Amino acid sequence: MKQSNQQWQARREAAVTPGVGNSLQVYIEKARNAELWDAEGKRYIDFASGIAVVNTGHNHPKVIEAVSAQLEKFTHPCFQVTPYGSYIELAEKLNKLVPISGPTQTLLMSTGAEAVENAIKVARVATGRTAVIAFRGAFHGRTLLGMALTGKVQPYKKGYGPFPGGIFHAPYPASYLGISELQAIGALQGIFAADVSPDEVAAIIIEPVQGEGGFYAASAHFLQQLRTLCDEHGIVLIVDEIQSGFCRTGKTFAIEHSGVEPDLVTMAKSLAGGFPLSALVGKQALMQKAQAGGLGGTYAGSPLGIAAALAVVELIEEEQLNLKAQAQGAWVTQHLQQLAERFDCIGDVRGLGAMVAIELVEQRDRHKPDKVLTQALVQEAGRQGLVLLSCGVRGNVIRFLIPLTASKEIVTEGLNILSSALEVVQNMRPAKHTLS
Repeated sequence: MKQSNQQWQARREAAVTPGVGNSLQVYIEKARNAELWDAEGKRYIDFASGIAVVNTGHNHPKVIEAVSAQLEKFTHPCFQVTPYGSYIELAEKLNKLVPISGPTQTLLMSTGAEAVENAIKVARVATGRTAVIAFRGAFHGRTLLGMALTGKVQPYKKGYGPFPGGIFHAPYPASYLGISELQAIGALQGIFAADVSPDEVAAIIIEPVQGEGGFYAASAHFLQQLRTLCDEHGIVLIVDEIQSGFCRTGKTFAIEHSGVEPDLVTMAKSLAGGFPLSALVGKQALMQKAQAGGLGGTYAGSPLGIAAALAVVELIEEEQLNLKAQAQGAWVTQHLQQLAERFDCIGDVRGLGAMVAIELVEQRDRHKPDKVLTQALVQEAGRQGLVLLSCGVRGNVIRFLIPLTASKEIVTEGLNILSSALEVVQNMRPAKHTLS
């Protein structure tokens, strides 16, 4: 018997922990490219991509064909027991894709958090050091080490500690929040002076563009300074490309915009076009330090995820995904800037390629974040058939993660819904939120 969204929600509340949140209370039954259909047949335009997982769109025919073919062969012999060639084939392709000169090696896992944890393990075993520096506003996963690295308390860390020690946080450079590059670098030097000696630091981990933190992009100059600092002290530079990777910013990896060469790169999400797969790729000299059995996992390197990822790697060139990201990002940014002229709740429009965001505030005052309006906009957009995601250290950012394969017509339709939803929620607020 067909179930309504409300019926599914009632069953969900009884059967599933509330610790797993939901943006919208709609239950999806079908998805194609940038469109979703719920249990009641209602259509939605997807500006979330499953949290940046389907840059190639939902159910891309090439990805589905590759996975279907793999299903006919085998699903899980476990690479650590009886290995298979596709794992090696994908590792070879990823080794060539990352912006690291010289020999590289790859570890395949299942989730982004696993990729991050293994990056820390490799950095520690390779350097013989233990401390790690991350950044405020960062998101690196929901495991205990992932939460220790994450620089945001709500909702990720409150009540779940204590967390692993030896983790230090520096401010992330974000001019809209009043944090300059000079302050961020100075804070790192302050950590070395007050908290931990640099010769005890195994790694610094950074997102070139913060995802959950609010889509703030570190400048090329800052990343170059960070590279210099790591080189000076023998610290491993880990670049977290889990949300920004696989063409989202108009480059295969966001770090490429800076010209900086990382030591280790974590990736997941759009790596496998909707299938669970993550990877850690890094300099061979570091990756070889891990002893046999020290890395891996039962489901690590799923043959189905690998088949999907091999298809995605081919699609990067076949469908010119980086060019599509650049074009989509320019179009969306232009439209959002026009909306910012109409709506005084939009304090900032920013982005890198198709990784674009708006920050919602009161009457264009960056010091007055409007989290309530942000939550209302997500719900109103959902009612009108548009899936949006919020984020940000202040909970007041709308991030746009549209499938790169979405047509301009679909994107325009979604942006028109966004405009309509903005008008509704602003008119529901006090006078300070009226149209300017």
